[in-house]
This record gives sequence, structure tokens and C-alpha cells, in this order.
Amino acid sequence: MQNHKEIVRNFYDAIWNNADKTVIPDLLTEDFLFRGSLGLMQRGHDGFANFMDQVRAALGEYRCDIVDMAAEGNKVFARMLYSGVHRGDLFGYAATHARIKWDGVAIFTFRDGKISELWVLWDVNDVMKQLARFVMD
Repeated sequence: MQNHKEIVRNFYDAIWNNADKTVIPDLLTEDFLFRGSLGLMQRGHDGFANFMDQVRAALGEYRCDIVDMAAEGNKVFARMLYSGVHRGDLFGYAATHARIKWDGVAIFTFRDGKISELWVLWDVNDVMKQLARFVMD
């Protein structure tokens, strides 16, 4: 069994940075629960895959880079740097085609060697400030 930190690295590398949905069943439990900024919630593999599509429609060249990680019991905590090119509606802003980046935190819960829950908090205020600045330019 892989350690939890390695699973988190695989989650970001395969699923987000390489848009590989085929590994979702390998890394996430069937009843996986995703909670995101602004109260967004998705359950299961299909719900999460739909969320991925929404993020990728809004943000081209989307990347998730791990800044640091800590593990405790069945939890992994990751400080993240997110980035992408604003290509679609995001927080009510039409595409600006600007490259943006922002910080966030991800909290992973594991069960039976897979991720069972993920709570991601983006610095939404920073994202909206960047988008507003590009709209005004």
C-alpha cells in the first residue's frame, strides 16, 4: 500500500495536472466526497469528474502544485499553489485570457488506502481581485 502522501502526489499529478480521469477509481473511494470553496459539494466518481470538467472549462493549463504537506493518521494536509489561464466563466467573470495563480489548502481523508473525502479551500478573494484587475485593464 502506498503511503498517503504519495497518493496525494499521484492525485495531483495524474488527475489534475495531466487530466487523467482513468485513475479516479484507483485513487478515490466510490462514495468520495468533495467539498470546495463557496460550499460546492460533489459525491462519487462521476460528480468529481464533472467538477473537473467545470474547472478545466474555466481555467486552461490548470495546474496544482504542492508547496508542502503534512500527514497525521488518516489525514493529509497540503498547502497548494494553483494556476491557470482564465478561459471561461469563473466567479461571474467572463474569460479574460489572463494567467492567474493563487494559494489554497487541501485536506484529504483516507479510508482503505484511497481518498474518501477532500476539502479544498482556494483563496477566492485573491482570485476575484486578479480577475477584476484584468477586466479593468
